[in-house]
Amino acid sequence: MWVNSASYLMIWVLSLLLLSDNSKVEGLGVNWGTQANHKLPPNTVVQMLKDNGIQKVKLFDADESTLSAFSGTNIEVMVAIPNGELNAMLDYKRAQKWVEKNVTRYHFRGGVNIKYVAVGNEPFLKSYNGTFENATLPALKNIQNALNEAGVGDIVKATVPLNADVYESPQGTPVPSAGRFRPDVADLMTQMVQFMSQNNAPFSVNIYPFLSLYGSVGFPVDYAFFDGGAEPIQDNGIQYTNVFDANFDTLVSSLKAVGFGDMPIIVGEVGWPTNGDVNANINNAIRFYRGLLPRLAANTGTPLRPGNIEMYLFGLLDEDAKTIAPGNFERHWGIFRYDGQPKFPMDLTGQNRDVYLVGAKDVKYLENQWCEFNPNAKDMSKLQENMNYACTFADCTPLGYGSSCQNMDTNGNISYAFNVYFQTQNQNLEACNFQGLARLTMKNISTDTCNFTIQIASSALRIAVPAAFSLIITALMYLFL
Repeated sequence: MWVNSASYLMIWVLSLLLLSDNSKVEGLGVNWGTQANHKLPPNTVVQMLKDNGIQKVKLFDADESTLSAFSGTNIEVMVAIPNGELNAMLDYKRAQKWVEKNVTRYHFRGGVNIKYVAVGNEPFLKSYNGTFENATLPALKNIQNALNEAGVGDIVKATVPLNADVYESPQGTPVPSAGRFRPDVADLMTQMVQFMSQNNAPFSVNIYPFLSLYGSVGFPVDYAFFDGGAEPIQDNGIQYTNVFDANFDTLVSSLKAVGFGDMPIIVGEVGWPTNGDVNANINNAIRFYRGLLPRLAANTGTPLRPGNIEMYLFGLLDEDAKTIAPGNFERHWGIFRYDGQPKFPMDLTGQNRDVYLVGAKDVKYLENQWCEFNPNAKDMSKLQENMNYACTFADCTPLGYGSSCQNMDTNGNISYAFNVYFQTQNQNLEACNFQGLARLTMKNISTDTCNFTIQIASSALRIAVPAAFSLIITALMYLFL
């Protein structure tokens, strides 16, 4: 059949459009934590989200400068009430004021697209010993009722991000179909699920295959991934070849057991760390995400809940000020480094193309200078004391066993500790002394496997006012349209 040149041109253009389809996985979001000594400006981070086509973000607070940066972007936002503020929400008037300040204030055309309020964060963890159990459900009710009263409850839903330890399979029947809520919180969970269901709110759960591997001696490594290398677990004719599916379906069974088997489920956190443990490395992170993202793109779901799953990757950026109580890996969950630069190839379309994410733009760094061990130091008696001091006030987790910097010699370890403290202290010259044990150098002392970072220039004060001002201007503009 004869085809004219115009038709060839049309076919060529359509082919390019198909090949360049950058649509992201449906329902995919990220967690943006901000526990860092030097934070990227919120506007910089939001632009990075836009550049990567990320349309959903889960926050861990309701910081004004952060929320203001989302103004006019239409990115779906989950704001949060930290555990320490749950007791305050037991007073309904305070819950109303919180909703007014952190939700309805931004609810205008061109404002912030707030979709969820996270009431607490994993408040029923066993390690909390019941600290937040009495406050969580009343706080949840007060916040949702305040949202309803404010006229936004039909589009903004309150939920409680929970750790997967709130449900379990009884001993002797370790299969997903036997899933039940943990006995000590079962009644509370049933009441909470009932209330959320009445308000059409989803159940939010954090699932971490890495932690299954980290916390269980003898746990089969392949079972933490999605590439089918693990020995299947049989459950009523269903084969489970990865712990994510098994964990998720244990929750489905737990919900079914209390009469809410069809309740929507959000995976509030899922990811893989890249440092701080022998299994926390870039290769394993690549393996994990190359299994997870295509499944999401294909709407595979799980055996008991096939279809699309709304999911938030954990996390966006590394956070060097987080607690390391769970493990040294806790500061290294980011798919981006501390400075907003991508760590490894990651295709958010789920097509497993070997592409990198788009990094943060126009990042401002401190000067190209490092703090290192002074080999000419005379008095070494207080060396360990000074290293301990440096690592108390800065992040030395890359030096731990199985981490990226573990193979350096003693001098390298000392230099790393001194430099990370020096950078954390904004390169203050007094922070590179350590009683004569340290010296300044203009030479990059990084190794092939260990990066001696140059910190980003802190600009939190510089951007906070413009971000809030931008929100006000946007609101005024739409007020007169």
